[in-house]
Amino acid sequence: MNESPSLETLRHELESIISQNQLTAHFQPIASTRDSEIFGYEGLIRGPSNSFLHSPINLFRTAEKLGCLHALDFACRKVVIQAFVREDLAGRLFLNVIPSCLAEQDFKPGATLALLSAAGLAPQRVVIELTETQPTHDYNLLKEALLHYREMGFKIALDDLGEGFSSLRLWSELKPDFVKIDKYFIQGLANDAQKRQFVRSIQHIALNTGARVIAEGIETQADLQVVHKIGISYVQGYLISRPHPHPPRQVQLNLFEKDNRMGMLNEQTAGQLLVEVPTVLPKQSGAEICRIFSKYPQIHALPVIDEFRPVGLLRRNEVIEFFGRPFANELYGNKPCKALMDCTPLIVEHSTSLQELSQLVTAADHRHLADGFIITEQGHYLGMGTGHDLMRAITELQIRAARHANPLTLLPGNVPIEEHIEVLLAEPCDFTVAYIDLDHFKPYNDVYGYACGDKMIRMLGELLLCIADPQIDFVGHIGGDDFMILFRSTDWKRRCKNLLKEFELRVQSLFKTEHLLQNGYSSTDRRGELQHFPLSSLSIGVIEARKGVYLTHHEVAAAATHAKHLAKSKMGNSLFVEQRKVEHLDVQMA
Repeated sequence: MNESPSLETLRHELESIISQNQLTAHFQPIASTRDSEIFGYEGLIRGPSNSFLHSPINLFRTAEKLGCLHALDFACRKVVIQAFVREDLAGRLFLNVIPSCLAEQDFKPGATLALLSAAGLAPQRVVIELTETQPTHDYNLLKEALLHYREMGFKIALDDLGEGFSSLRLWSELKPDFVKIDKYFIQGLANDAQKRQFVRSIQHIALNTGARVIAEGIETQADLQVVHKIGISYVQGYLISRPHPHPPRQVQLNLFEKDNRMGMLNEQTAGQLLVEVPTVLPKQSGAEICRIFSKYPQIHALPVIDEFRPVGLLRRNEVIEFFGRPFANELYGNKPCKALMDCTPLIVEHSTSLQELSQLVTAADHRHLADGFIITEQGHYLGMGTGHDLMRAITELQIRAARHANPLTLLPGNVPIEEHIEVLLAEPCDFTVAYIDLDHFKPYNDVYGYACGDKMIRMLGELLLCIADPQIDFVGHIGGDDFMILFRSTDWKRRCKNLLKEFELRVQSLFKTEHLLQNGYSSTDRRGELQHFPLSSLSIGVIEARKGVYLTHHEVAAAATHAKHLAKSKMGNSLFVEQRKVEHLDVQMA
């Protein structure tokens, strides 16, 4: 086994790398989910290819051990800036800087500016990306250093949110222009509800603080689509492009079209509640605001917009009450309205589901229900939504769901199942259909009674909801003891196997001890003859609906029914996956 070089050897090698400029810059594109264009490039560094220090992890860890971290950090900045200009790359340069280097007492903020000046790159095109390899102790000194950068035109980005020592405090203290979510929370996002909730929370905070979010670690199309649906502005990862000394000038994201029907898969979205409302600028006077409220008596609140981004909300009752005080108009009538606005309105992305929106409204201050909420697209202002319209939409959804739901399980019935299949067929991606059926259910009903039979069906319905991903999967109750799951989860096979295992455990409690010991019971069959029946089990027939294979929900239903029959031909709990398209079957869901 090869041993790593001694510390003294590494010291000489590292000093040589820095002094002889043996570092190489790589660039990874950061793309916009708004227009699929490259927004900028993150500058990354590599040591000599034949060296232990080629890896950036080894390089920076060694420098930290040897006390050379700040010298290496500055050398990397120089190499990256020069290479960025030499490659003639468009957009912004995301320049990695270690925070402790900025917080040094002898820090010289003009050093980076001098590098840019020598290379001919304007500071307005550079984003200082704070890479936290060690804890930050002196926040005040770091804030002072970053203030100098901002005054010179630089933007600030916080790297690896959720991974570092104190990233949330850095966000609060430094108020960065960009926040990069650590790849741990992005990878597998499509199949992890907890990660999705974390990312949604970060996006919500960013919208309310004026920061823009960059999702790192995008490696699959499914994760990219979820990130886009959440409303994150920028993405970076191997799916888009790997780091390279000569990176691409254009990328292809293959995002869903804006008018796709994804919002119908579970429910409507905030964008469907959008109404146009007059907007105001932060610099407009209080007197102007009063005139606008007088002109539009039906409006309860005015959004305050700065460069297409919402920064606050002015409430009618508060503004009128304020200027109703003695001398208020004389003293404050000509002053900017931003002093009167609520700086923390509820801001939601247009793709936010109504269910999630209602939770945000009810969990927050009651004022959001009365005043409404601001709706954005990629952080850009679109319009307002009202609490009244939200409640009406939720009520309509509940009424529609109740009309078509199975009365026993309250799961969607045949009509919404068919509609959902048609929506999935219209989408440019694959899905999987699992037809689930109870075996020997009629004998169980006959022996134990309909109340116990209903209990088994409800238990199965609850179990299906537990194993499906509520964000991307659809669970329906066809009728009787027949169910269907429309999977968008890529790990559907694991979920189906878990369903069989969990059903086998839970169903035990629904049988009498003697029947468990006999592995069945006697009951009359359909011809009235006494027969021994095994205990109820579960059969799952699965088809993979790849793009272009099925054209209508009738074809999907026929193929899934055929797969279910093949699954039921096996004894006990079984899973059958149909590998071929079933041609010209005319079987309906029953």
